[in-house]
Amino acid sequence: MMRIRKAIFPVAGLGTRFLPATKAIPKEMLPVVDRPLIQHVVDEAREAGIEHFIFVTGRNKSVIEDHFDRQFELEVTLNERGKKAELALLSDALPAAGTASFTRQQSPLGLGHAVWCARELVGREPFALLLPDVLVQHERGCLAQMVDAAQQLEANANIVAVEKVPPERISSYGVVGVGQRTGQLFRITGMVEKPKASEAPSDLAITGRYILQPRIFDLLAHQAAGAGGEIQLTDAMLALARHEPFYGYEFQGRSFDCGSKIGFLAANVAYALARPDMAREARATIEALLGEA
Repeated sequence: MMRIRKAIFPVAGLGTRFLPATKAIPKEMLPVVDRPLIQHVVDEAREAGIEHFIFVTGRNKSVIEDHFDRQFELEVTLNERGKKAELALLSDALPAAGTASFTRQQSPLGLGHAVWCARELVGREPFALLLPDVLVQHERGCLAQMVDAAQQLEANANIVAVEKVPPERISSYGVVGVGQRTGQLFRITGMVEKPKASEAPSDLAITGRYILQPRIFDLLAHQAAGAGGEIQLTDAMLALARHEPFYGYEFQGRSFDCGSKIGFLAANVAYALARPDMAREARATIEALLGEA
């Protein structure tokens, strides 16, 4: 039985699509309603049973480390003012002592390189990889669904989350070929990075959640630069698929590409509407704005 204890969160990107907001604030710290984007993704990992949270950071990202640490002055002030609910909220969001690790990606050499930078912290065991640009909204998180599915597979299996995308968006994603299927799981027969819609092997795109075996680190160590002059994770996964089984998992839920402004806006709206404490007022505000448009 496969056990997934560790997760990598690559948070070293520059966030150029959100300038000037990200000039001084990491994109991962931008709020979706009242929680930073990275907090939503870490919460998803915690739900899935992850015990060790590994953040691959870059320059000017120390605020992420601060976020997952205690702030004594704030806690003292909240306690003095009797803000018990706020104190509990901060406590619930905090990883247990010793369960969060931070390492640097000194040069922006791509997602594959960022994953490789975490190799010593992961060790020789399967791990999860969650891209903070992607939020998946569902009663049971995407990674938890994948961990459940992994228990049906070989101990050396690799899994990527996939979802259907319309033809006009195919060229923006890595797309998989579909082999033998059992329910939401299927064998992957190939992976193509950003193909033309007419050349894509399917309409299923990789969606920012992975369960990978440690052999990927050996391949990334010698992976040549690919598209954009960066070390591409997809290239290493293609090489790994020649040695170990690879599966796609069609998760339940709605994904939001928070790396785009529209996707980020949509996530804020959807998460606000899902909140019992604010859904009614949020809906009324949105309807009023649409009526004025």
